[in-house]
Amino acid sequence: MYVQRFSVPYEYPVRFTRGVFDPDNAILRSVIGGKGGPQPHRVMAFVDSGVARAMPGLIPAIERYFAADPALCRLVVPPQTVTGGEAGKSEWDDARAIMTSFGDNHMCRHSFVVAVGGGGALDMVGFACSLVHRGLRLIRIPTTVLAQNDAGVGVKNGMNERQSKNFVGAFAPPFAVVNDSDFLAVLPDREWRGGIAEAFKVAIIKDLDFFRFLCRNAVALRRRDGPLMEETIRRCAILHLQHIGAGGDPFEFGTARPLDFGHWSAHRLEMMYGYAIGHGQAVAIGNALDACYAMKKGYISGADMEAIHTGLLESGLPVWDRRLTVRNGDGLLDVLHGLEQFREHLGGELTLTMPCPLGRKIEIHALEPDLVGQGIDYLEKRSAGGPV
Repeated sequence: MYVQRFSVPYEYPVRFTRGVFDPDNAILRSVIGGKGGPQPHRVMAFVDSGVARAMPGLIPAIERYFAADPALCRLVVPPQTVTGGEAGKSEWDDARAIMTSFGDNHMCRHSFVVAVGGGGALDMVGFACSLVHRGLRLIRIPTTVLAQNDAGVGVKNGMNERQSKNFVGAFAPPFAVVNDSDFLAVLPDREWRGGIAEAFKVAIIKDLDFFRFLCRNAVALRRRDGPLMEETIRRCAILHLQHIGAGGDPFEFGTARPLDFGHWSAHRLEMMYGYAIGHGQAVAIGNALDACYAMKKGYISGADMEAIHTGLLESGLPVWDRRLTVRNGDGLLDVLHGLEQFREHLGGELTLTMPCPLGRKIEIHALEPDLVGQGIDYLEKRSAGGPV
């Protein structure tokens, strides 16, 4: 027997800037030209249709940016729009069209794809990139809080299928990520606040000081304080990146997703809503429910649980949804079916992350349905303003 073993070091920059497509901003050009190769570099750009509507000058700005230095890089075709949000990653038409466009324009493994948009659009374009020639050079330019502090900086992409979030996908690290805070100004409140839930998620299980920062500034974040949001995004993104780089399992070969506190129920809620609920809003509810469970098990104190709930609410995020009470014909809470989907997505035994204590984590391998039900009852009564 011969055992094959090798390792491949990988790195990609995550840059923070403003005005990424200002011709005087050299960050994107430096990323494209940073590793040499034949010039001019060939580039295709894809823009989330929602972002294009909110910023009508964006596509012309992208064209001007690449026209400013044609000897270094050039667009092979004008920027194309793609469906954003969960709708884009729940249908295959756009992904197929992107792959067809790669072929029609003779994109090779040394060509660049620039994807501008929220997490759904980045996932879908990234998925297409991962398949063509087994990987094109993808530069992500996330435009939402959630994409800039979480989904857009990691090594995964995914498509929804079989009533399951991210059922299809690939681990495909980007060539680079450029976070431009100017995009945040045009976000609807739902998208602005949704990313705060992911910041709470990682703070609850990884960084007590960051958690306190979020609670202290929750109202200001809800009121769209730009500098505070930029700091929130940077701190959250770096915590995610540090875990990917130093957590020992960047491609999730194990049975745990250590940064997915609150996500088992969030994914189920999204499916129950037909993805009409925002991912961040679903994660906030999932965080609140898992905080109840952690308190019931003695992992965190009652005061810690209340701090989590209060911080989420003051950020403008929900901690309750009536669909948590829905039961199937077997009498089981429908949301609990998300546990099996979560386990199947990872393989092996069910592994969930809980805070213990606040700011640190443990992994557990089962949830007691009665305690989940008690947590749902608690959140319902809290929402109604009655005694809890």
